[in-house]
Amino acid sequence: MNEKTPRKKYARWIAAALLLAAAAALVYAVYRPRALLVEVATVATGTFEQVIEEDGRLRLKNRYIITAPTQAALLRPTLKVGDAVRSGDVVAILEPAAPQMIDARTRTVLQQRVGSFDAARRAAGAQVQRAQTALAQAALEAERAAKLAQDNFISASARDQAVLARQAAQQALSAAQAEQGMADYALAEARAALARAEPNEAGRSRGRWELKSPVDGQVIKLHHDSAVTVTAGQPLLDIGNTAALEAVIDVLSGEARQIQPGAQVALSPGSGAPALAGQVTRVEPVAFTKVSALGIEEQRVNVLVSLESAAPEAQRLGDGFRVDARITLFRQANALLVPTAALVRDAAQWRVFVMEAGRARTRAVQLNDRNADVAWLKDGLREGEIVLLYPGSMIGDGQPVRVRKE
Repeated sequence: MNEKTPRKKYARWIAAALLLAAAAALVYAVYRPRALLVEVATVATGTFEQVIEEDGRLRLKNRYIITAPTQAALLRPTLKVGDAVRSGDVVAILEPAAPQMIDARTRTVLQQRVGSFDAARRAAGAQVQRAQTALAQAALEAERAAKLAQDNFISASARDQAVLARQAAQQALSAAQAEQGMADYALAEARAALARAEPNEAGRSRGRWELKSPVDGQVIKLHHDSAVTVTAGQPLLDIGNTAALEAVIDVLSGEARQIQPGAQVALSPGSGAPALAGQVTRVEPVAFTKVSALGIEEQRVNVLVSLESAAPEAQRLGDGFRVDARITLFRQANALLVPTAALVRDAAQWRVFVMEAGRARTRAVQLNDRNADVAWLKDGLREGEIVLLYPGSMIGDGQPVRVRKE
């Protein structure tokens, strides 16, 4: 009995130890830190760019607006938007505008006025004939008096009176002819007033004006696509060369001071289309107010960008087309880059989580600069190291992690 008792005790101790070990293993399996699934990126060397991205539109460098020189009737245009024109081509035809409609009483008054001035003209003509007859008679009397005075049949004073009478008759004829001219002008004016009240197509076509294109280009806009009466200075159509385009990009006034003339710009006309190279030519010194999509009033400034070359893609663009602009403010080659998604703010410093042996290790970093995509590192990381992206509050120093597989 004494020999069996220690053996039983040892067996119970071994069973208890195994039970405790199994319980400890179960507790560790339940409560041990689990590896979190994370996304990672590699620190690499590349080109760092500081850019401003905004949308804008294309416009013609030179636009020519053809306007009406006076009030007239515009004939129906034969040109369409996009038609090519040469310098000197007729692009619009104007005719005298039709007068306002008048009532029967006014038309009768104008007709009677024509008759009155016609009668005055005939009376003036009769006065001219009368003056011509008087002048002829005075001329004969003067010749007769000159001969009689030469033969001493009449005195010299009588001869002088005859000469003066002929001069008076000549002046009377001149006055009668002037009266006849006034009557002719008054009759013509009355007839013109009556003709304006009753226009005819022949009279209108004689005053036709042809407006010509000042340059080679294309019709950009038709302000009127049908016959219409226009006033002096009213635009008729726009002409321009779509091969000479520039972009207008509006940026925030706080960002405009960073943009310098000559800055490189990439213009994207749409999804899938290759970007067009451009260059900033001018930053306008005047800002304007624009309401954003969120309803916030912003002060913005226009930046003018010229296309560097007439690429084949640019030939299919036109006035008013929308573009996405990427203005490069600064560029640094051979820069050590890390995605901005890996940065974590720590008071006044930045830190990242580096993946080492399956665990996340926190590390402080120093930055030269950063943009929306990547940060230019000054110190803290080496090329090729793996950093965690979008680290959340559950990740701490030493946390087991596992790379999420796509």
